[in-house]
Amino acid sequence: MPTIINNPPGSGDSGGSAGLIIGILVIIVIVALFFIYALPAIRENSGTDINIPEKIEIDVNGTQ
Repeated sequence: MPTIINNPPGSGDSGGSAGLIIGILVIIVIVALFFIYALPAIRENSGTDINIPEKIEIDVNGTQ
């Protein structure tokens, strides 16, 4: 005679919604940190100003 085991329904899905909520909260925190720290740093980084003179004086006579 075969043995039949009936598992109770819903025993394999414990904590599935808690993981979803934690994942959404982690994404919200990451997006908030991006707007607080990364976005202002990107906006202020407009490049480096380099001043190049039009004429450079070079003394080739070697006057000392």
